Amino acid sequence: MSELTTVARPYAKAAFEYAVEHKALDKWSAMLSFAAEVAKNETVGTVLASGESPERVADLFIQVCGEQLDEFGQNLVKVMAENGRLLALPDVLVIYSQLVTEYQKKAEVDVESAVALTDAQQQQVSSAMSKRLAREVRLNCTVNPELVGGMIIKVDDLVIDNTVRGKLERMAEVLQS
Repeated sequence: MSELTTVARPYAKAAFEYAVEHKALDKWSAMLSFAAEVAKNETVGTVLASGESPERVADLFIQVCGEQLDEFGQNLVKVMAENGRLLALPDVLVIYSQLVTEYQKKAEVDVESAVALTDAQQQQVSSAMSKRLAREVRLNCTVNPELVGGMIIKVDDLVIDNTVRGKLERMAEVLQS
């Protein structure tokens, strides 16, 4: 997996830079999403690994994608096919999406709470996380009654556990040590 990530990075950066230059971030997200799904398909994967000529593989891939790829998306597919890298398309999409999020100064924040948050509570969490991360945040809220009370907030590598269950577990650890 890490090998494909390393292989995918230059393609993702090139697609991102082109999309920024041409103000087509959403269009490229859609094209890469579709192409990544095609690359994940078992039948397509068999063709990609079959040893066919790069031109033939690129043509087949482009035919499968049809109208979903514009001429620049097709060029990316051709270049990746020439280098035998089409299987890395899902990783290209992941890295591209990370670059877009960073560029747009947005963050996806997962909030898991014991009960559904009110609009005011969501606004309060959103405001606090925007201030802490210096980014615009989008909340993905879920309910987990097993938390007893409070919430867990996750964004990238940051995890804030402010649940009753979490506090009880930390208290038990302190008492046992």
